[in-house]
Amino acid sequence: MRTDVVVVGAGLSGLCAAALLTRLGVRCVVLEARDRIGGRIYSVPSGAGGAESARYDLGPAWFWPDIQPRMRQWVDELGLSVFRQHADGAVLVERLGSQPAQKYERGFVTEPPSMRLAGGMQSLVEAVAARLPQGCVQCGVRVSRIGFSDMGLVGVEATGGGTGNLTIKADRVILALPPRLVAGHIGFFPALPSSLRNALEVVPTWMAGQAKVLVVYESPFWREQGLSGTVSSFVGPLEELHDASVPDGLPALFGFVGLPAGARKAMGLETLKQSTLAQLARLFGPQAAQPVGIYIADWAMDPDTAMPADCEPPSGHPAYGPLPELAGSWAGRLIFAGTEVATEQGGYMEGAIEAAAAAVEKLTGATSATRVWNPGF
Repeated sequence: MRTDVVVVGAGLSGLCAAALLTRLGVRCVVLEARDRIGGRIYSVPSGAGGAESARYDLGPAWFWPDIQPRMRQWVDELGLSVFRQHADGAVLVERLGSQPAQKYERGFVTEPPSMRLAGGMQSLVEAVAARLPQGCVQCGVRVSRIGFSDMGLVGVEATGGGTGNLTIKADRVILALPPRLVAGHIGFFPALPSSLRNALEVVPTWMAGQAKVLVVYESPFWREQGLSGTVSSFVGPLEELHDASVPDGLPALFGFVGLPAGARKAMGLETLKQSTLAQLARLFGPQAAQPVGIYIADWAMDPDTAMPADCEPPSGHPAYGPLPELAGSWAGRLIFAGTEVATEQGGYMEGAIEAAAAAVEKLTGATSATRVWNPGF
């Protein structure tokens, strides 16, 4: 197969890069190792009693239009429905498991307000992918090797997709993957400079050491108690909780697990579920132990997200930014995207879009075309 650009990774950054390239008339193919698009954006259905389109986010769930102009622009242009994160009511703080949580009547409201998408963040990546030519995105295709082929083209070797071994020849490659995955999963011939490999290996993968639990109920009993669903806990296993209810779906709560990845693995999913339900019953009463469903996304256990070094999350927000420029035979042939290489707001979806636009600008020089999104191409 021959194309102009191969994009590796069908997360938000890779899909946005492909959409911008398509608008510019550049042929591209997007290869994704997972059997779905979205990467760390992952929305699950509401289940019985909810509309088919109602989904909950087990990956990123919030964005802030007032300070994230790229997200705001793409969401607006794609016609996606936005709603405000529920935060009305009192918050709870759990300091000791042997004592009731303390209630604070003043709710936890962020400024600017946290916004969510109806249909989950999955609706964003689906809307972007819908702007791509049929067959542009190939899921279940794992890239294993990138090297030079005949006539000076770049050869991208992969497996899967129902075709066994696959080789695509292209002029350029955009790597829209976390840097550690690039270093750990893909071989390069000729080898990348050692300075770049070292730089790739030390970049923490955003969210990779975290786990998120979502619990779905038949009724929003916490709201009926005058509670917002927001909790800060020093007991756990969930250290931070919020209302996860969605329009036209069943009410829900979600929380971030406070245990490190190794402890979660030793505990096992079933024990984590039971410990979570026990904590929720402590906080909200016995009805919290009777959910309609419970979901867990442990990103540290996902080999398409995390490397072993990611199991210990950074203590603060990493100082993300562009990687060292490539020289020699790879100069201009390999271009990095993904939120971890964003100049602004690295780690967020805003950073993923910014990095995609920067990669396309570097590849094509078409600055204005990447700044104004036109979904009608």
